[in-house]
Amino acid sequence: MSDPDISVVICVYTEDRWEDILAAVSSVRAQSYPALETLLVVDHNPALLERLTKEYKEPTEGTEVRVLANAGPRGLSAGRNTGIAASHGEVIAFLDDDAVAERDWLRRFAEGYADPKVMAVGGRTMPVWASGRRPDWFPEEFDWVVGCTYKGLPTGRVRVRNVLGGNASFRRTAFDAAGGFATGIGRDGDKRPLGCEETELCIRLTRARPDAVLLIDDRAVIHHRVPEAREHFGYFRTRAYAEGLSKALVARSVGADKGLESERRYTTRVLPAGVARGLRDALLARPGGAGRAGAIVAGVLTAAGGYVVGSVRARRGGAAFSVAGIEGGTHG
Repeated sequence: MSDPDISVVICVYTEDRWEDILAAVSSVRAQSYPALETLLVVDHNPALLERLTKEYKEPTEGTEVRVLANAGPRGLSAGRNTGIAASHGEVIAFLDDDAVAERDWLRRFAEGYADPKVMAVGGRTMPVWASGRRPDWFPEEFDWVVGCTYKGLPTGRVRVRNVLGGNASFRRTAFDAAGGFATGIGRDGDKRPLGCEETELCIRLTRARPDAVLLIDDRAVIHHRVPEAREHFGYFRTRAYAEGLSKALVARSVGADKGLESERRYTTRVLPAGVARGLRDALLARPGGAGRAGAIVAGVLTAAGGYVVGSVRARRGGAAFSVAGIEGGTHG
Protein backbone atom coordinates (compact mmCIF):
# COMPACT_ATOMS: atom_id res chain seq x y z
CA MET A 1 0.00 0.00 0.00
CA SER A 2 1.47 3.34 -0.98
CA ASP A 3 0.17 6.61 0.46
CA PRO A 4 -2.69 5.10 2.49
CA ASP A 5 -5.67 7.18 3.56
CA ILE A 6 -5.39 7.66 7.33
CA SER A 7 -8.29 8.34 9.69
CA VAL A 8 -7.35 9.78 13.09
CA VAL A 9 -9.42 8.82 16.14
CA ILE A 10 -9.26 10.95 19.31
CA CYS A 11 -11.28 9.64 22.26
CA VAL A 12 -12.47 12.32 24.69
CA TYR A 13 -14.44 12.19 27.93
CA THR A 14 -14.24 15.44 29.93
CA GLU A 15 -14.71 19.16 29.34
CA ASP A 16 -11.77 19.70 31.71
CA ARG A 17 -9.53 18.94 28.72
CA TRP A 18 -11.29 21.33 26.33
CA GLU A 19 -8.18 23.30 25.35
CA ASP A 20 -6.17 20.07 25.06
CA ILE A 21 -8.77 18.58 22.70
CA LEU A 22 -8.70 21.65 20.45
CA ALA A 23 -4.90 21.56 20.41
CA ALA A 24 -4.89 17.85 19.51
CA VAL A 25 -7.26 18.45 16.58
CA SER A 26 -5.22 21.44 15.41
CA SER A 27 -2.06 19.32 15.39
CA VAL A 28 -3.78 16.77 13.15
CA ARG A 29 -4.96 19.51 10.80
CA ALA A 30 -1.38 20.80 10.52
CA GLN A 31 0.11 17.47 9.38
CA SER A 32 2.49 17.41 6.41
CA TYR A 33 0.71 14.20 5.37
CA PRO A 34 -2.97 15.17 5.56
CA ALA A 35 -5.38 12.92 7.42
CA LEU A 36 -8.47 11.76 5.56
CA GLU A 37 -10.60 12.71 8.58
CA THR A 38 -10.48 13.26 12.33
CA LEU A 39 -13.04 11.51 14.49
CA LEU A 40 -13.73 12.81 18.01
CA VAL A 41 -15.42 10.04 19.98
CA VAL A 42 -17.14 11.34 23.13
CA ASP A 43 -17.41 8.90 26.03
CA HIS A 44 -20.91 9.20 27.50
CA ASN A 45 -20.76 12.95 28.14
CA PRO A 46 -23.75 14.68 26.46
CA ALA A 47 -22.59 18.20 27.36
CA LEU A 48 -19.16 17.64 25.79
CA LEU A 49 -20.75 15.98 22.76
CA GLU A 50 -22.99 19.00 22.18
CA ARG A 51 -20.18 21.50 22.72
CA LEU A 52 -17.80 19.74 20.32
CA THR A 53 -20.55 19.30 17.72
CA LYS A 54 -21.07 23.09 17.76
CA GLU A 55 -17.33 23.76 17.69
CA TYR A 56 -16.80 21.71 14.53
CA LYS A 57 -20.16 22.23 12.85
CA GLU A 58 -18.91 24.69 10.27
CA PRO A 59 -16.54 23.23 7.67
CA THR A 60 -13.13 24.90 7.73
CA GLU A 61 -9.92 24.51 5.80
CA GLY A 62 -8.10 21.30 6.57
CA THR A 63 -9.10 17.84 7.65
CA GLU A 64 -12.80 17.13 8.20
CA VAL A 65 -13.68 16.72 11.88
CA ARG A 66 -16.55 14.42 12.81
CA VAL A 67 -17.94 14.28 16.34
CA LEU A 68 -19.74 11.14 17.51
CA ALA A 69 -20.81 9.41 20.71
CA ASN A 70 -19.21 6.23 22.02
CA ALA A 71 -21.63 3.52 20.87
CA GLY A 72 -20.42 0.95 23.39
CA PRO A 73 -19.91 0.72 27.15
CA ARG A 74 -18.09 3.52 28.94
CA GLY A 75 -14.32 3.42 28.51
CA LEU A 76 -11.45 4.01 26.11
CA SER A 77 -11.58 0.64 24.34
CA ALA A 78 -15.23 0.97 23.31
CA GLY A 79 -14.58 4.56 22.23
CA ARG A 80 -11.75 3.43 19.97
CA ASN A 81 -13.92 0.67 18.54
CA THR A 82 -16.65 3.24 17.78
CA GLY A 83 -14.08 5.36 15.93
CA ILE A 84 -12.78 2.40 13.95
CA ALA A 85 -16.29 1.40 12.87
CA ALA A 86 -17.17 4.94 11.75
CA SER A 87 -13.90 5.67 9.95
CA HIS A 88 -13.16 5.41 6.24
CA GLY A 89 -9.38 5.22 6.08
CA GLU A 90 -7.25 2.23 5.13
CA VAL A 91 -5.24 3.01 8.28
CA ILE A 92 -6.65 4.20 11.61
CA ALA A 93 -4.37 6.25 13.86
CA PHE A 94 -5.02 7.02 17.53
CA LEU A 95 -4.00 10.19 19.34
CA ASP A 96 -4.55 10.94 23.04
CA ASP A 97 -6.87 13.85 23.79
CA ASP A 98 -4.17 15.60 25.85
CA ALA A 99 -1.38 15.29 23.27
CA VAL A 100 -0.24 17.15 20.18
CA ALA A 101 1.43 15.50 17.21
CA GLU A 102 4.52 16.82 15.46
CA ARG A 103 4.06 17.84 11.83
CA ASP A 104 5.43 14.61 10.28
CA TRP A 105 3.61 12.22 12.63
CA LEU A 106 1.28 10.75 10.01
CA ARG A 107 3.96 10.81 7.33
CA ARG A 108 6.12 8.46 9.42
CA PHE A 109 3.17 6.16 9.98
CA ALA A 110 2.36 6.09 6.25
CA GLU A 111 5.95 5.19 5.37
CA GLY A 112 5.74 2.10 7.56
CA TYR A 113 2.83 0.70 5.58
CA ALA A 114 4.83 0.49 2.35
CA ASP A 115 5.46 -3.12 3.44
CA PRO A 116 2.15 -5.01 3.09
CA LYS A 117 3.00 -7.23 6.06
CA VAL A 118 3.03 -4.24 8.42
CA MET A 119 -0.20 -4.26 10.41
CA ALA A 120 0.60 -1.58 13.02
CA VAL A 121 2.97 1.36 13.43
CA GLY A 122 3.48 3.22 16.69
CA GLY A 123 5.55 6.27 17.58
CA ARG A 124 7.40 8.03 20.39
CA THR A 125 5.49 9.89 23.11
CA MET A 126 7.32 12.65 24.98
CA PRO A 127 6.15 13.96 28.37
CA VAL A 128 5.25 17.61 28.88
CA TRP A 129 5.39 18.05 32.65
CA ALA A 130 2.85 20.46 34.16
CA SER A 131 5.52 21.78 36.53
CA GLY A 132 7.83 22.49 33.59
CA ARG A 133 10.39 19.80 34.39
CA ARG A 134 10.64 16.13 35.23
CA PRO A 135 10.46 15.48 38.99
CA ASP A 136 13.95 14.59 40.21
CA TRP A 137 12.78 11.27 41.65
CA PHE A 138 10.82 10.13 38.55
CA PRO A 139 12.78 7.45 36.61
CA GLU A 140 12.67 7.53 32.80
CA GLU A 141 12.29 3.74 32.90
CA PHE A 142 8.78 4.33 34.29
CA ASP A 143 7.54 6.97 31.84
CA TRP A 144 4.86 4.46 30.80
CA VAL A 145 3.20 5.42 34.10
CA VAL A 146 2.32 8.78 32.49
CA GLY A 147 1.56 7.32 29.05
CA CYS A 148 4.93 8.08 27.47
CA THR A 149 7.78 6.23 25.81
CA TYR A 150 10.07 4.83 28.48
CA LYS A 151 13.80 4.21 28.70
CA GLY A 152 14.53 0.68 27.56
CA LEU A 153 12.43 0.66 24.40
CA PRO A 154 14.49 0.16 21.23
CA THR A 155 15.24 3.25 19.15
CA GLY A 156 14.83 3.88 15.42
CA ARG A 157 12.22 2.01 13.37
CA VAL A 158 12.09 -1.45 14.86
CA ARG A 159 9.83 -4.46 15.12
CA VAL A 160 8.01 -4.81 18.46
CA ARG A 161 5.52 -7.09 20.21
CA ASN A 162 3.04 -4.27 20.71
CA VAL A 163 2.56 -0.58 20.01
CA LEU A 164 1.45 1.88 22.73
CA GLY A 165 -2.15 3.01 22.38
CA GLY A 166 -1.97 6.79 22.70
CA ASN A 167 0.35 7.08 19.70
CA ALA A 168 -0.40 4.22 17.36
CA SER A 169 -1.91 3.22 14.04
CA PHE A 170 -3.32 0.00 12.61
CA ARG A 171 -4.18 -1.20 9.16
CA ARG A 172 -7.95 -1.65 8.90
CA THR A 173 -7.51 -5.28 7.98
CA ALA A 174 -5.87 -5.83 11.39
CA PHE A 175 -9.28 -5.34 13.00
CA ASP A 176 -10.93 -7.57 10.40
CA ALA A 177 -8.50 -10.32 11.41
CA ALA A 178 -8.42 -9.86 15.19
CA GLY A 179 -11.51 -7.88 16.21
CA GLY A 180 -11.39 -4.61 18.12
CA PHE A 181 -10.00 -3.44 21.45
CA ALA A 182 -11.08 -5.54 24.43
CA THR A 183 -13.54 -3.87 26.79
CA GLY A 184 -13.17 -4.38 30.53
CA ILE A 185 -9.39 -4.08 30.48
CA GLY A 186 -8.44 -0.50 29.62
CA ARG A 187 -9.21 2.94 31.01
CA ASP A 188 -12.61 4.21 32.02
CA GLY A 189 -12.44 7.96 32.50
CA ASP A 190 -10.88 8.89 35.85
CA LYS A 191 -11.36 5.48 37.49
CA ARG A 192 -8.43 3.19 38.33
CA PRO A 193 -5.82 3.76 35.58
CA LEU A 194 -5.80 0.34 33.98
CA GLY A 195 -4.08 -0.27 30.66
CA CYS A 196 -2.66 -3.00 28.39
CA GLU A 197 -5.62 -3.10 25.99
CA GLU A 198 -3.30 -2.38 23.06
CA THR A 199 -0.87 -5.09 24.25
CA GLU A 200 -3.66 -7.65 24.31
CA LEU A 201 -4.89 -6.57 20.85
CA CYS A 202 -1.41 -6.76 19.33
CA ILE A 203 -0.80 -10.26 20.70
CA ARG A 204 -4.23 -11.35 19.45
CA LEU A 205 -3.42 -9.84 16.05
CA THR A 206 -0.13 -11.70 15.65
CA ARG A 207 -1.89 -14.93 16.60
CA ALA A 208 -4.56 -14.34 13.95
CA ARG A 209 -1.95 -13.21 11.41
CA PRO A 210 1.39 -14.89 12.24
CA ASP A 211 3.08 -13.03 9.37
CA ALA A 212 2.01 -9.63 10.75
CA VAL A 213 4.77 -7.07 11.39
CA LEU A 214 4.32 -4.43 14.12
CA LEU A 215 6.67 -1.46 14.19
CA ILE A 216 7.59 1.50 16.33
CA ASP A 217 9.13 4.46 14.49
CA ASP A 218 10.52 6.91 17.03
CA ARG A 219 10.38 9.73 14.47
CA ALA A 220 6.55 9.68 14.75
CA VAL A 221 6.52 11.99 17.76
CA ILE A 222 3.72 13.32 19.92
CA HIS A 223 3.97 15.48 23.06
CA HIS A 224 1.75 14.29 25.89
CA ARG A 225 0.71 16.58 28.74
CA VAL A 226 1.34 15.22 32.23
CA PRO A 227 -0.96 16.97 34.74
CA GLU A 228 0.37 18.02 38.10
CA ALA A 229 -1.57 15.28 39.91
CA ARG A 230 0.42 12.64 38.02
CA GLU A 231 3.79 14.04 39.08
CA HIS A 232 3.37 12.64 42.61
CA PHE A 233 4.46 9.31 44.01
CA GLY A 234 0.87 8.43 44.99
CA TYR A 235 -0.20 8.33 41.34
CA PHE A 236 3.01 6.52 40.37
CA ARG A 237 2.20 3.75 42.85
CA THR A 238 -1.49 3.56 41.87
CA ARG A 239 -0.65 3.31 38.18
CA ALA A 240 2.02 0.64 38.77
CA TYR A 241 -0.46 -1.45 40.76
CA ALA A 242 -3.10 -1.07 38.03
CA GLU A 243 -0.55 -2.15 35.42
CA GLY A 244 0.02 -5.34 37.40
CA LEU A 245 -3.73 -6.02 37.48
CA SER A 246 -3.96 -5.43 33.73
CA LYS A 247 -0.94 -7.61 32.93
CA ALA A 248 -2.54 -10.46 34.89
CA LEU A 249 -5.64 -10.23 32.68
CA VAL A 250 -3.52 -10.23 29.53
CA ALA A 251 -1.41 -13.18 30.71
CA ARG A 252 -4.58 -15.08 31.60
CA SER A 253 -5.92 -14.46 28.10
CA VAL A 254 -2.87 -15.04 25.92
CA GLY A 255 -0.57 -17.04 28.23
CA ALA A 256 2.27 -15.80 30.40
CA ASP A 257 4.92 -16.65 27.79
CA LYS A 258 3.58 -14.13 25.28
CA GLY A 259 1.87 -11.84 27.77
CA LEU A 260 5.08 -11.18 29.70
CA GLU A 261 7.65 -11.64 26.94
CA SER A 262 8.78 -8.00 26.76
CA GLU A 263 8.39 -7.46 30.50
CA ARG A 264 11.00 -10.13 31.32
CA ARG A 265 13.75 -8.26 29.51
CA TYR A 266 12.56 -4.99 31.03
CA THR A 267 12.66 -6.30 34.61
CA THR A 268 15.90 -8.30 34.30
CA ARG A 269 17.98 -5.80 32.28
CA VAL A 270 16.51 -2.33 31.98
CA LEU A 271 15.38 -1.83 35.59
CA PRO A 272 18.52 -3.13 37.34
CA ALA A 273 20.58 -0.79 35.14
CA GLY A 274 18.27 2.05 36.17
CA VAL A 275 18.72 1.27 39.86
CA ALA A 276 22.50 1.19 39.40
CA ARG A 277 22.42 4.58 37.64
CA GLY A 278 20.32 6.05 40.41
CA LEU A 279 22.66 4.80 43.12
CA ARG A 280 25.68 6.08 41.20
CA ASP A 281 24.04 9.50 40.88
CA ALA A 282 23.34 9.45 44.63
CA LEU A 283 27.02 8.72 45.34
CA LEU A 284 27.96 11.62 43.07
CA ALA A 285 25.50 13.87 44.95
CA ARG A 286 23.35 14.40 41.85
CA PRO A 287 19.75 15.38 42.67
CA GLY A 288 17.16 12.61 42.81
CA GLY A 289 19.49 9.64 42.34
CA ALA A 290 18.43 7.76 45.44
CA GLY A 291 14.80 8.69 44.79
CA ARG A 292 14.92 7.25 41.27
CA ALA A 293 16.50 4.02 42.47
CA GLY A 294 13.91 3.72 45.22
CA ALA A 295 11.04 4.51 42.84
CA ILE A 296 12.13 1.75 40.46
CA VAL A 297 12.21 -0.79 43.28
CA ALA A 298 8.87 0.41 44.65
CA GLY A 299 7.33 0.39 41.16
CA VAL A 300 8.41 -3.19 40.51
CA LEU A 301 7.14 -4.44 43.86
CA THR A 302 3.82 -2.60 43.49
CA ALA A 303 3.26 -3.88 39.94
CA ALA A 304 4.14 -7.39 41.10
CA GLY A 305 1.58 -7.08 43.90
CA GLY A 306 -1.07 -6.01 41.40
CA TYR A 307 -0.16 -8.93 39.16
CA VAL A 308 -0.58 -11.43 42.01
CA VAL A 309 -3.95 -9.97 43.02
CA GLY A 310 -5.08 -9.83 39.38
CA SER A 311 -4.02 -13.43 38.78
CA VAL A 312 -5.99 -14.66 41.78
CA ARG A 313 -9.07 -12.71 40.65
CA ALA A 314 -8.75 -14.03 37.10
CA ARG A 315 -8.48 -17.63 38.30
CA ARG A 316 -11.60 -17.17 40.42
CA GLY A 317 -13.45 -15.70 37.47
CA GLY A 318 -13.81 -12.32 39.13
CA ALA A 319 -12.10 -10.36 36.36
CA ALA A 320 -12.76 -10.67 32.67
CA PHE A 321 -12.89 -8.73 29.46
CA SER A 322 -14.57 -9.21 26.11
CA VAL A 323 -13.57 -8.76 22.51
CA ALA A 324 -16.10 -7.59 19.94
CA GLY A 325 -15.88 -7.48 16.20
CA ILE A 326 -15.95 -4.09 14.52
CA GLU A 327 -19.33 -3.39 12.98
CA GLY A 328 -19.42 -1.23 9.85
CA GLY A 329 -16.39 0.65 8.65
CA THR A 330 -15.55 1.23 5.01
CA HIS A 331 -12.51 2.50 3.24
CA GLY A 332 -11.77 4.28 0.06
